[in-house]
Amino acid sequence: MNEMIAERYIIVRSLGQGGMADVYLAMDTILNREVAIKILRGDLANDPVALLRFQREANAASAINHPNIVEIYDVGSDNNKQFIVMEYVRGKTLKQLIAQRGALDQKEVVAIMKQLIEATAVAHEANIVHRDIKPQNVLITDDNTVKITDFGIALAQDAIQLTQTDFVMGSVHYLAPELARGELASAQSDIYALGIVMYELLVGEVPFRAESAVQVAMLHMREDVPDLTSINKQIYQSVANIVLKATAKNKYQRYRSATDMLNDLTTVFDEKRVSETKWQIDDNDDAGKTIAIARINKDTKENKDKNILSTTFGVSLIIIAAISMLLIVLLTPWGERDNGIVMIDVTGMSVEQATQELAALNLTITKTIYQITDDIDEGLIISSSPAKDTIVEKGSGVAITVSDGKYFVVGDYKNKTEEEVRALLVGKRITIKVEEEVNEFVRPGLIIRQELLNPGDKIDPNRQYEIKLIVSGYLSFTIPDNLLGMNVFEAQNLLTSKGAMVMLYPLSTDELSEDEKDNIEYNTVVKVTPSSGLYTQYEDTSIVLYYY
Repeated sequence: MNEMIAERYIIVRSLGQGGMADVYLAMDTILNREVAIKILRGDLANDPVALLRFQREANAASAINHPNIVEIYDVGSDNNKQFIVMEYVRGKTLKQLIAQRGALDQKEVVAIMKQLIEATAVAHEANIVHRDIKPQNVLITDDNTVKITDFGIALAQDAIQLTQTDFVMGSVHYLAPELARGELASAQSDIYALGIVMYELLVGEVPFRAESAVQVAMLHMREDVPDLTSINKQIYQSVANIVLKATAKNKYQRYRSATDMLNDLTTVFDEKRVSETKWQIDDNDDAGKTIAIARINKDTKENKDKNILSTTFGVSLIIIAAISMLLIVLLTPWGERDNGIVMIDVTGMSVEQATQELAALNLTITKTIYQITDDIDEGLIISSSPAKDTIVEKGSGVAITVSDGKYFVVGDYKNKTEEEVRALLVGKRITIKVEEEVNEFVRPGLIIRQELLNPGDKIDPNRQYEIKLIVSGYLSFTIPDNLLGMNVFEAQNLLTSKGAMVMLYPLSTDELSEDEKDNIEYNTVVKVTPSSGLYTQYEDTSIVLYYY
């Protein structure tokens, strides 16, 4: 590609394409570092709205300095190309991580969300609403550092709106209900999106799917996000409550700020919280509600008398109902009343063993869910619904979650050979691709880095994956044609500068005649082995220069 932007940035390769711009890996020739450069597409360069959005991204991101927000280095224009130069993050998006691994462990999710929410809180403190928080716009590095990017539709709260329907630019799967109704974006709409992202990380998919974007938006407006504990019993209620509160339909019932959400998340694994009750909307919280004020009636006394009579009648009915229930309880034989069964603990059992144990209690397994785990052997039960010690009726059905095996944890293969890695991955559903790259600091044949699968990645052993190994290759170059007749030491320096190992071989003059000796040019190359062409410098090869 090798195109240069602003006489400074050399384009190396494409990193991806967005709705408005293309992103490239580039080399900053002044600071000698890799950068990512986003270039507004040519057809939008003369579009004032697109230009304003592009400038808004640069202004929004550059106004915030935080380790979890991609840093902006430079903004400019070159040959009618609008560009933003930013930090190059070597890693993957959260969307790619979810695609590779599915649902993540809740402790890993909380570690990711802490970084993401803290970055959002800093943006909000700078009066900037991101408006497009989604896994595609969140990068995670090899050392699990989270970086939020793409402030392309971010908006300072006091800035003008570009259009009345600007909200549709954000992904509909993370769209807050009030945005779907046409209201303006706010910190609470970012908090809603954070809740949906957290749900997706924990479940492996978004909560609402439909055939069209409009249908998905309607689901966000009408349906509550499912309680995570009903999907995976291993998830603590305290973790599920974060998602429930962040995704409340009424924005006034969500967290007041991203900082409040972060503070709640910080204590989520405290012993006193893991078994807390399910979060419910506070009916006494009147924020955002319309309050009805009773009309004053001139016949106040008449109404008061009616209310007293109505209250007295209601209380009488309650007393009568209570007495009736008490009589029913007292007259019901104990044998008929006490027909419940205490659910046993089936975790750690095989499905066959649990089936037998439950059959003895007149209970049957009616649903089985398989799930990859960190530490539970394949075929053993992880959890059940209803859970142990729950009172159930005879003949009830039981749903169980069974381990489908353990995650395979990808190793760090740097400085290993290709053969060593292939031996480590025997039997794993991982296709190995190898690319060579010359690196003067890494011995040829050793792995410089790995791509697609990074150290520590947890992957489903039942799915197919691909890993790319970048191996340090042997140096190759063309032997110059003009070595013959050159000073042997100059020729040696020339070849050495290209990375070659050079041997000097002095020739004997003992068998030469006096005339031949008189015509010799001493210290001059008379023969080269190999003589010319493409040469590869292996560990045990060298170029030989012959001279008198």
